[in-house]
Amino acid sequence: MMAGSSLCSLAFLLQTGALCPVDLVESIYDRIDREDMDGVFVTLTRERALAEAHAARLRLREGRSHGLLDGVPIGWKDLFDMHASVTTAGSTVLADQPKARIDADVVATLADAGMVSIGRTNMSEFAFSGLGINPHYGTPINPHSIDEPLIPGGSSSGSGVAVATGLLAVAMGSDTGGSVRIPAALTGIVGYKATRGRYSMRGVFPLAISLDSLGPLTRSVRDTVMIDAGLRGCLLALPVRRACPTRLVVPTNIVFDNCDPAVVHAFDAAIGRIADSGIPVERRPMPCFSTIFELMGRHGALASAQAFVLHRERLSSPNVVEMDRRMVARARQGERMALSDYMTLQAERERLITEFNSLLAPGELLAHPTVPQLAPPLVPLLLDDDLFNHTNALMLRNTLIGNFLDMCAISIPCGPEGSLPIGFQLAAPRNEDDRLLRVAMELEQLIRAAG
Repeated sequence: MMAGSSLCSLAFLLQTGALCPVDLVESIYDRIDREDMDGVFVTLTRERALAEAHAARLRLREGRSHGLLDGVPIGWKDLFDMHASVTTAGSTVLADQPKARIDADVVATLADAGMVSIGRTNMSEFAFSGLGINPHYGTPINPHSIDEPLIPGGSSSGSGVAVATGLLAVAMGSDTGGSVRIPAALTGIVGYKATRGRYSMRGVFPLAISLDSLGPLTRSVRDTVMIDAGLRGCLLALPVRRACPTRLVVPTNIVFDNCDPAVVHAFDAAIGRIADSGIPVERRPMPCFSTIFELMGRHGALASAQAFVLHRERLSSPNVVEMDRRMVARARQGERMALSDYMTLQAERERLITEFNSLLAPGELLAHPTVPQLAPPLVPLLLDDDLFNHTNALMLRNTLIGNFLDMCAISIPCGPEGSLPIGFQLAAPRNEDDRLLRVAMELEQLIRAAG
């Protein structure tokens, strides 16, 4: 596969017979074997992938294509059950667990569409960090690193790097506080967080069940739309790119705090191009954003509380010494949350979701930087726990708002050529995914234009 090939272009080549699925899969594994792909995958599923590719080749030759995704390779974050493979969630403590008996629902759906599963992509252990660092399977290096290795963003780090390097056109991730959008922003690709529940979570290892959502990492919004359609079984009804009357709202509180000037400049340049195209843009405060962080300061974080319940037995077992100490420390914060605090947070969350939805008029979408900083160097974060925690909190800040308020959101690259990647996030209230994706397709070129 040529580096940077889009899902749409691969689909066209495969459907027309100009590209053979088996040759494509073999070229991917050849590149993995030939190049330094340390930390990108936890497990490669060669036998499965080659069997799926041979089946796709036969279907395509005989005119029995399963659809536009038939024969297209995909990577799966190491949270998704895959038949006859162990789901380790980026942790060695799960390595001796039984192999999955069946695929996760979304894996099965795309397998039925003819997609070819290349392997399990690496991630932050148990998906509990926005930086993408993994002490067990290695950390995928951001492909935009020059003089020193930069973090890829997490927790869907391997999925982000697999797409950003052009190895794959699409890889699946999960997003509990930004785990799809952060690696997308830091590696210069598109990352879409679907509304929680848009796709089935059955067979997906959780982190915080009231916040977890899924989404693909791709090279374009159109690719995202195609994979979203495949995940919902409606590839025959792809939305058409057309003018979408809309208005963008840029929040003036929280999301620009401690922003790198380069991020602000790139975002403002993109907003300027959008405004010049005739789309109204308004800057105004979103009080509920500030309230979220006030609530977390008083009561704690929902993600930590739910992660502690999920991992309670592991945290008290001898195996805890085999886990990332930073993940352990963060999960143990949830142990200190009183039931009254937890109930208050849940009630306030529902109130704030309703409040947020009422703040946006019909046709309005949010726009702001996906993350406030450029990808930082990896090595200092390995050596300094305080720096790690500070950077992790900053990287998660803008994106976790969308999970807390149950939004759907997409990150699109907006940085100028030659700079480190910068993400531009569009977001909409829950269950407005179709509108969000239509607007994102309409605005993508304006957002991406060099500035």
